[in-house]
Amino acid sequence: MFDDFLFRAALAGIGLTFATGPLGSFVVWRRMAYFGDATAHAAILGVALSFAFGISVYLGTLGVALAMALTVARLSGRGHAMDTLLGVLAHSALAFGLVAASLQSGLRVDLSAWLFGDILAVSRSDLAVVWGGAAVVAALLAWRWQGLLTATINDELAMSSGLDPRREQMALTIALALTVAVAIKIVGALLIAALLIVPAATARQFARGPEAMAAGATGVGIASVLLGLWGSLQFDTPAGPSIVAASAVLFVLSLPLRRAR
Repeated sequence: MFDDFLFRAALAGIGLTFATGPLGSFVVWRRMAYFGDATAHAAILGVALSFAFGISVYLGTLGVALAMALTVARLSGRGHAMDTLLGVLAHSALAFGLVAASLQSGLRVDLSAWLFGDILAVSRSDLAVVWGGAAVVAALLAWRWQGLLTATINDELAMSSGLDPRREQMALTIALALTVAVAIKIVGALLIAALLIVPAATARQFARGPEAMAAGATGVGIASVLLGLWGSLQFDTPAGPSIVAASAVLFVLSLPLRRAR
């Protein structure tokens, strides 16, 4: 059964949600949606550079995504309008990535897979990378959980508690870059931010605490993966977008819960 491509796809998607669920909660709490977009769009440049220099796509994507995240984090405190800065960097990185990819003939055909994901082509080695990366992200967030929560509430509160808000921001930056690197083959650069945000926004409708929201976001993510793969199989639609579409449907269905509460 392990050789079945659909089973591998489900395993990869489920493994990814253990990173995107808790991390997506912080993205929602901190209003970092555009931050995630900028990091994810930069991943295409990482893919192009990886093929150009003959290195692992995961390593190349991680390096570029981390560089983008660190750049945004460094510049955000220097008086630049955050949304404008992120917009410029996100679209510039995506444009340079597409231009670099167009210069490589072997990459042109496969580019859509990196933009929108190709979860059905996940191999055993990809599974190891996804689960290993998700485990590192989950462990990092668990280790810094209380500090991240405190810094999310208020920087002054964090400093009065002996915490450095910049260190907590750095932990999130590293977690986000690593998540982008392992997620790009599953849902693609254009849909990674959606998989981070939509399940967390859904879980927020019924969660009664931070930990409950992180767990709920993971659960919604798993349901989205399974429903999306089922829909992709039934209606012959792209798997990555189908997963995000399923997540969006679950979000819409969750809205009455908030009104009822």
